[in-house]
Amino acid sequence: MSMVEVTLPDGSKIEIKKGKTVLDVAENIGPGLAKAAIAGRLNDDFVDLTCKIVDNCNLEIITLKSDDAFHILNHSAAHIMASAVVKIFPNARPTIGPAVDEGFYYDFAIDEPFSQEDLENIESQMKEFIEADTPFVREDISIKEAIEYYKLTEDNKFKVEILEEIDDSNSISFYSHNNGDFKDLCRGPHVPSTKRVTTVKLLSVSSAFWRGDAKRESLQRIYGIAFPTEKDLKKHLRMLEEAKKRDHRILGPQLDLFDTADEWGPGMPLIFPKGRVILETMRNFWEKEHKKAGYEIVQTPHIFKEIVWQTSGHTEYFIENMFPVDLRGELWYVKPMNCPGHMMIYNRRAYSYKELPVRIGEMGTVYRYELSGVLHGLFRIRSFTQDDAHIFMLPSQLEDEIVNVINMVNHFYKTFGFKEWEYFISTKPAKAIGTEEGWEHATNALINAMKRVDIPFKIKKGDGAFYGPKIDVDVKDAIGRKWQLSTIQVDFNLPERFDINYLGEDSQKHRPYVIHRVIYGATERFLAILVEHYEGKMPVWLSPIQVVVIPITDNHVNYAKKVVEEFSKAEIRAEADTSGERMEYKIRQATLNKIPYILNVGDKELESKTIAVRSRGNKVEFGVNIPDFINKILKEIENYQ
Repeated sequence: MSMVEVTLPDGSKIEIKKGKTVLDVAENIGPGLAKAAIAGRLNDDFVDLTCKIVDNCNLEIITLKSDDAFHILNHSAAHIMASAVVKIFPNARPTIGPAVDEGFYYDFAIDEPFSQEDLENIESQMKEFIEADTPFVREDISIKEAIEYYKLTEDNKFKVEILEEIDDSNSISFYSHNNGDFKDLCRGPHVPSTKRVTTVKLLSVSSAFWRGDAKRESLQRIYGIAFPTEKDLKKHLRMLEEAKKRDHRILGPQLDLFDTADEWGPGMPLIFPKGRVILETMRNFWEKEHKKAGYEIVQTPHIFKEIVWQTSGHTEYFIENMFPVDLRGELWYVKPMNCPGHMMIYNRRAYSYKELPVRIGEMGTVYRYELSGVLHGLFRIRSFTQDDAHIFMLPSQLEDEIVNVINMVNHFYKTFGFKEWEYFISTKPAKAIGTEEGWEHATNALINAMKRVDIPFKIKKGDGAFYGPKIDVDVKDAIGRKWQLSTIQVDFNLPERFDINYLGEDSQKHRPYVIHRVIYGATERFLAILVEHYEGKMPVWLSPIQVVVIPITDNHVNYAKKVVEEFSKAEIRAEADTSGERMEYKIRQATLNKIPYILNVGDKELESKTIAVRSRGNKVEFGVNIPDFINKILKEIENYQ
């Protein structure tokens, strides 16, 4: 029998007989690894332990301690949950059930909504299946056979719709467990057997729509999560309880910042004056830092003719997410991205190689038609402002420019009070445009830039966009949740489509390298993350109201107003509460509104021309000199505290 060579993550190589499985390789390495293994990564694809190896390859053995284990574990848990639902509710029709960053969910077509008692029964049935320790078994069949199965055996039109959209020359895979009593359309991989899903919890149920479209069938979505240990689960459940207290959809209206109610237009939030103050503070910081870094700030229209979007490729690849506008018979589109406008601004004149790099930035509001089923507070909306920037440069400048962007990203997140963030580099996918040389140069530049700034990073093989490799940054908030924010994307697509050039030393036209990058991402989403990160208690420099002055009686109102004037002259955001409520009530309201400093003024303060300062934590200091306190706040603002 012929042999094949397997390259392991540490670079070592082993030879095995052709046709041996991933599990065989794990056993070859050691019995401990074989026992811990749950799946494999064969080249760039995740596979089951039963997958046969027929060619030379790169192979990583996935265990529950691996970074990719969470997704595989939760994928398997979703499958077990679907089987439990069908066992208890034979009339339920499973539709789609992926693993997601927050665990897993599965959507079901069913006549009556699931109750909390139903969830408990489903979870109990899942645990029975898990305890039974039956293997996950993969079966590859033709698309035609799969369609017949779901039409004739399962009567499941949802799975049929999915299958009919797949090229019928392909085969697809089913997975079953519990001795074949339940099988489901799934690409896998799964853990070897049900008992490897050691700890699972169903979290909630909600309504959903088939494929997120409110015009389609109504479904029931069950959310759950699986972890390797009970300790991990308990930690996560504590985090969820904490997250409820920080929910921006509740805090936003409570703090008079914004509202995302749907009656005026789903996904079109209203930003109130106080919320606008925070966004404006973010914008001012952004512009100041970008001007310091040599960016030119531009502005592009909200709407362009169809020809612009045909040139950019959006009408070919993004049309379902765009808002069309018929202007007297001529088709225009509201912009879903700022990128085409930046290409046109660059093209307004010819640049010499001596003038590169050219850095263009914009806080531009864009509009994307997201399906109503995926809208979520400010986290997923249809109208948002994106801090886009494009850098046009020589190939030799690429690495330096990436380093500059990384340093700016680090500066921004540190300034906004985040403690941890993580970098990922996504490399060339199977289908990609651009030359091999271009991809290699761009990918190496990303890797070398990360090494130069001495920051750890992880590689996501094959996860780049079709038009270039990229860096993604995940930021961890105060309670440990991760948010994908910044992207540093090398773009081979738009420069080609818009014929972007510079004049080289040879007086000939050459294609520049282009980086497209965001730091905030969507500013509204970033605002929501900040609200949850700080639980609404914004640092002084970001607080919409930094100081509230509360007179003890009506006799002190005029002095309170004069104090506010002093703060306002220093450009500190201050206001006086001169309502007719009792002082204790006013203090309570200011505390609920999470204002950093509450100043009381009464007879003593009026006489001595001082203030009593109540800071967060209810610490009170009397007889404070006003100019000294103004200087203290200005210092905090200057230091972004």
